[in-house]
Amino acid sequence: MKRISVLLLIILFLLPVTGCKKQQPAGGKPVAAKVKPEEVKKEIKPAEGRTATAVEYAYNAKGKRDPFLSLIVPPKAKPVKKKGASPFESYDISEIKLLAIASDRNRYYALIRLPDKKTYTITEGMSLGLQGGKVERITREAVVITEYITDYRGNIKPRDTTLKLHKGEEE
Repeated sequence: MKRISVLLLIILFLLPVTGCKKQQPAGGKPVAAKVKPEEVKKEIKPAEGRTATAVEYAYNAKGKRDPFLSLIVPPKAKPVKKKGASPFESYDISEIKLLAIASDRNRYYALIRLPDKKTYTITEGMSLGLQGGKVERITREAVVITEYITDYRGNIKPRDTTLKLHKGEEE
């Protein structure tokens, strides 16, 4: 027992003396040595008869999204149905189904079905949809509706929606 305690005391006294040769910082984490950056200088020497010109880059943000706006778009709140509005203005355009298109000598008429399973006849110039859309054109095979939508920046832009008579003819 005496030998073991003496041996432990000797080890405890010798351990601090024979420890690591490099001192570590107080935080206990090793720190990498600082590296000096190398300076690289390139000189452009033009050949005889030529002149060197510097090219300057100019960034054009037109048509690109704002990099400081969030990529995660909050979910769109459904517009509230207006009281006293016609049935055409009570549903979103994506919920309306085009059934048929008929023509008179002067103009076209379209037969649509709303989600409430009722059918209606529409003509050019009528209001349609929750966003205040207007029927711009009715052709032999499609109905074009223009809505004014607020985009993610808050700007109001026109959006054309085409209801096609035959689904197989989509572009």
